Amino acid sequence: MATLYVIEAGARIEKEHRRLVVAKEDKVLLAVPLLHVDHVVLVGNCGATTPALHALLDAGVGLTLLDRGGRLRGRLESGAGKNLALRHRQYDRAQDGAFCLTLSRAIVGGKLRNQRTLARRIARTHRVDAVLLERLDHAIDRVETIPDLAGLRGVEGDGARNYFAVLRAALRAGFDFTKRTRRPPGDPVNALLSLGYTLLTQNLMAACEVVGLDPYDGFFHSDKYGRPALALDLVEEFRSVIVDSVLLNLVNRRRLQVKDFEPGPEGGVYLKRAAQRTFFAAYTARLNTEVLYAPAGRRLSYQKLFEVQARQVRKVIEGDAAAYTPYRTR
Repeated sequence: MATLYVIEAGARIEKEHRRLVVAKEDKVLLAVPLLHVDHVVLVGNCGATTPALHALLDAGVGLTLLDRGGRLRGRLESGAGKNLALRHRQYDRAQDGAFCLTLSRAIVGGKLRNQRTLARRIARTHRVDAVLLERLDHAIDRVETIPDLAGLRGVEGDGARNYFAVLRAALRAGFDFTKRTRRPPGDPVNALLSLGYTLLTQNLMAACEVVGLDPYDGFFHSDKYGRPALALDLVEEFRSVIVDSVLLNLVNRRRLQVKDFEPGPEGGVYLKRAAQRTFFAAYTARLNTEVLYAPAGRRLSYQKLFEVQARQVRKVIEGDAAAYTPYRTR
């Protein structure tokens, strides 16, 4: 099963028997059995016929629409979860301050530890200020002592700033960035991070829906209209593992160049259409990478791990597990 990315301007998704066909001006660009697709992403000026949309809904295949810059425009899904009792339990848990704090400590601790792992790898081959690594250690030590969510968000923010300072040191010349900027991204690095984090959020939203959870009601991220808070909670431990690793691979192996980016119509910097193919291919390859998942004693793809972690959150919500254990990279 794979994600189908459609980025050719003017292309559309059509249904032909049991296949999805990508066509443009009556020319078939690609045909793939629907059975082999678990998600479709349309980027920019791409569309889909009504029969194709019906086929996706019937097959339970999600559809995500991104604008040219990789920003989320909307999603199509087959309907809300039918497990109403689980959703009620999730909403009740989200109002329990002690539960939210305990789960959020695990989420932030997992994120910071995975960031520290990548930071230490970077420090082995690049000149990195040792103080930055010490500050990451300090942030991790503080997680279990913070008494409220506001303080925990502050610790997470401090850790992220020090981590990004380390990440900057690992990037080759021409891919410099001073800080994390969004809406719009101010440089090529932030353009790649924004695009990658958007895709990662859609993956975790789908994982939440698969296990019956509402991706919009979370425990660490505050409630905000249209914000998939639970999906963003789960995104945290995978940011450095998935997106930042893809970024380093593409930039430092010169698979992407500064010339592959262009100014956006509303300001900011975005990846050109031709280079998007390179990014999507690298991102998909990372999702399909298998790693040893110790609790199961076997290798799982990162894509499968998303569902495993979402299912673990469900168990904690239902009281079938005492605590949430974030995924830890090695």
